Amino acid sequence: MFSIYQLKSRFQTLLRPYVNSLYYSRITANQVTLAACAGSILIALLVGFFADHQWPFLLIPVWMFIRMALNAIDGMLAREYRQKSNLGAYLNEICDVISDCALLLIFTQINQVNTNLMILVILLSFLTEYAGVLGVMIGSSRRYDGPMGKSDRALAFSLISLGIATYLLPLEWLNVLLWFITFLLLITVINRVKKGLQEAKNNKE
Repeated sequence: MFSIYQLKSRFQTLLRPYVNSLYYSRITANQVTLAACAGSILIALLVGFFADHQWPFLLIPVWMFIRMALNAIDGMLAREYRQKSNLGAYLNEICDVISDCALLLIFTQINQVNTNLMILVILLSFLTEYAGVLGVMIGSSRRYDGPMGKSDRALAFSLISLGIATYLLPLEWLNVLLWFITFLLLITVINRVKKGLQEAKNNKE
């Protein structure tokens, strides 16, 4: 299934000049990872504090784009400038989960949103990443299959946030959209497990 993640190589090409600049400025991949996580928490706190209004949700799509750029940059720094490390691998996965949880929890502040449904979306988002990481444990690669991986969630909630901020999206529709996202998250978990098992099997043959 198609995923925004498949556009990653083109996005990285656009970011390469910034990656080079950061490297020569002695900024490390781990510092970028931590900065992206700290930024996500800060944005979550800001939007959550002003959640009685809808306009602050405009910060979310802006930050989601910046965060995706930072996530691509830290990976490029690690791979292309020999900054890969075990600590970096831990930070990359843990900080992604923390960032996702912080940014998605904002939506529980909207009165029209079913809090239990939003928590289910957050748990399934965590499960998709866990299923992706488990691929490595069985001899597969880290799985990024869609249709609702990290990049896809960023796009989905960016569009939802934009709709909220501009008053174009009726808040009564949010739960319907969350149910649809829940369904896509379940498909994503299944896809990652299935593809991981298939890859591991092929690697053994």
